[in-house]
Amino acid sequence: MSVQAEDGAARLAPEELAWAAKVREMAATAVAPYVREMDDRARFDDKVIAALVEAGLMGIEVPSAYGGAGGGLIHTALAIEELARVDPAVAVLVDVQNALLVSALVRHGSGDQKRRYLPRLAAGTIGAYAISEEQAGSDAFALATTAEPDGDGFALTGRKCWITNAAEAGLLLVFARTGDNALTAFLVERDAPGLTVGPPISKLGIRASSTCEVVLDRTPVGRRDVLGGVGGGSHLMVDTLNIGKAGIAAQLVGAAQGALDLAVAYARERRQFGERIADFQAVRFPLAALAARIAAARALVYDTVALLTRDDAPEPRLRAAAMAKYVASEVAEQAASHAVETHGGNGFTTGHLAEKFYRDTKVGKIYEGTSNMQFRTIAATLFPS
Repeated sequence: MSVQAEDGAARLAPEELAWAAKVREMAATAVAPYVREMDDRARFDDKVIAALVEAGLMGIEVPSAYGGAGGGLIHTALAIEELARVDPAVAVLVDVQNALLVSALVRHGSGDQKRRYLPRLAAGTIGAYAISEEQAGSDAFALATTAEPDGDGFALTGRKCWITNAAEAGLLLVFARTGDNALTAFLVERDAPGLTVGPPISKLGIRASSTCEVVLDRTPVGRRDVLGGVGGGSHLMVDTLNIGKAGIAAQLVGAAQGALDLAVAYARERRQFGERIADFQAVRFPLAALAARIAAARALVYDTVALLTRDDAPEPRLRAAAMAKYVASEVAEQAASHAVETHGGNGFTTGHLAEKFYRDTKVGKIYEGTSNMQFRTIAATLFPS
């Protein structure tokens, strides 16, 4: 049994452990061979996308009646974690698809919306979550995109920034302000008139994952594609972003484990002064400490997922998601840094994947809310007004 399975077994059912093992095997055979090439080219390989669809990873919570895997939120978190052990960029694709798009439709969609969109997402239509803007990053509620009444629907106008999956997306969940200044969520097709997706932005890490600007110029959206009701966008945003934070926390735990796996394997093989470097206390103790921190972060993520699965009060959900995301981002960066140092000079070269984990984990303290935003959320529950 792997380190990951042993550390998480107490919190997982046998079926959940089997699911994690299935995704782990798929990642090793269908993702790992393409990791370096995808990072160099800054785009996903079509064979990897096809493998994700075939494995049921593009519609994990989509009911089987709609062609999905019929899993729960824990299955989503486990899949993201296992993929991130191999490639955090692929894990982000699956995270946005499931923790944000599929999650929003399953929990807030009408019967008509579920029938129209869930089978498409499960079959490989990629989704994007369009909320961030130039002046609405950490302060997401400051977004300025508008939705003006237009005939039987709305016309959306605005500019979204830093939209993950945008280059590949066939469906976007767009947040805009309606006439009463309330937020409303809209399901928008990629080929909708007036919608333009800019070129992918070159990034430090998770390079295969596309990040683009999305411009809407009076893009028409019918009322049947309002998700969660007119004016219901604030509630939907908070709910989905809680799940999104848990998904990113799972990704960061997986990345941390992947970095630790590399460091341990290298330490076992590399010899200096006639001994394996794994036999030196200065090498093995920092890695032992990391293993403990990763196990703690993983436990926090699984407990957070369990809390989010229940119909609990808003405050504990907010606090748990923020804590999980913060703790996971810290340990991921630490693990990646130690992996580079364990590899020595080799860790500073692209001939070893340690440097890629180092680049990929830095964004963990930034997206889905910076660490300071997580502190703000946690502090608000400690010092309520």
